[in-house]
Amino acid sequence: MLKVKDIKAPIAEEMKLFEAHFRSAMKSNTALLDKITHYIIKRKGKQMRPMFIFLAAKTSGRVCDNTYTAASLIELLHTATLVHDDVVDDANLRRGFFSINALWKNKIAVLVGDFLLSKGLLMSVENNQFELLRIVSQAVQEMSEGELLQMEKARRLNITEEVYYDIIRQKTASLIAACCAAGASSVDADEKTVDRMYRFGLNVGMAFQIKDDLFDYGFGKNIGKPTGIDIKERKMTLPLIYALNHADKSERKMIINTIKNHNTEPKQVQKILEFVQNSEGIDYSISKMNTYRDEALKLLFEMPESEAREALEGLVHYTINREK
Repeated sequence: MLKVKDIKAPIAEEMKLFEAHFRSAMKSNTALLDKITHYIIKRKGKQMRPMFIFLAAKTSGRVCDNTYTAASLIELLHTATLVHDDVVDDANLRRGFFSINALWKNKIAVLVGDFLLSKGLLMSVENNQFELLRIVSQAVQEMSEGELLQMEKARRLNITEEVYYDIIRQKTASLIAACCAAGASSVDADEKTVDRMYRFGLNVGMAFQIKDDLFDYGFGKNIGKPTGIDIKERKMTLPLIYALNHADKSERKMIINTIKNHNTEPKQVQKILEFVQNSEGIDYSISKMNTYRDEALKLLFEMPESEAREALEGLVHYTINREK
């Protein structure tokens, strides 16, 4: 499997320039804001979203100034949603670092999120990138709706497989789809190509989230989070949904009761983990993940051969083969 640095190779120069572009986009005249945004930049992750944007752009045409605007816009809006998410979830850590709300409290964190959101909106307007703004705003809307849908369903624990797909499409896949569509749109690709790249990203995003949900049931090595967290948060993901759909009535009732009333008790959480592991829920989820992967690759292979396309293919495989 290709490593992230190998996937980045065709866009190494662009990614380096993007970092300077993004730092500039976050500048403020307020000292406190500058301090916080510097902290945000310092703890950046693998930068998967900009990678999707630049690779999609290079697969569809030639990277230009608009591509850097697209990447900065998506990172600004996405970072804003993460800052707000940590407030909503009362989370003290993100990627092993203290969250903004843990260091500067909720009020400042909410305002920082608002600042980042407004910077992204202004950047797109000032550069007359209204199509990019539409693509990204649609993704933010879907992400919000997906979160609310999941919260609504978590109360009743009545998520069907179809509703699960709706949730992960909105919560996760819509942003990756927006990255790929924005990348293609930034290089003036035709409507058909932009749509193809959008659908490519949507399928990659679906596969990515299913893989993430599999980690919670102990699938894979070097898991980046402890197993059972989704159960404690009453999140019904595909492995559990499948297991419940194929359980007998009494077993299903017992598991649902445990999730409702004993989801914070380690022994009871372990019982649910074992219930899923002993069903075919994990194998079924892997099969669905691979179906989305194959659909993504099918769309990608409709694009002309190039080093960037090959790197995007590597990114698809990395998405489902990663170990954390």
